[in-house]
Amino acid sequence: QVQLVESGGGLVQAGGSLRLSCVSSGRTFTMYGMGWFRQAPGKEREFVAAITWSGGGTYYADSVKGRFTISRDNAKTTQYLQMNSLKPEDTAVYYCAAGTNPYSSRYRAWEYWGQGTQVTVSS
Repeated sequence: QVQLVESGGGLVQAGGSLRLSCVSSGRTFTMYGMGWFRQAPGKEREFVAAITWSGGGTYYADSVKGRFTISRDNAKTTQYLQMNSLKPEDTAVYYCAAGTNPYSSRYRAWEYWGQGTQVTVSS
């Protein structure tokens, strides 16, 4: 089992920045790719970004490319999502995920989930 705990969400004005963190415990952190998804009210959970176990490969949704950066620190069993130039449409609950296939943007392909952290961007 893998336990994931997110933090770092909050309220920010458009154009601002936030950094989300996700601490993992349980099974070996480096066994898994890590990812971030988000879900706005009334919408499906959507892929945001993913990173391979080594950190050598990163993938982003088109909507966040150039603004968000995913990273991980395997020594701290933590992954991060740096979000810059935030827009009101980025408002959602952000979920940390772990899985053996970090190349999938389908949320059902990911095995472990955190409880989510709210990000609200005001205009």
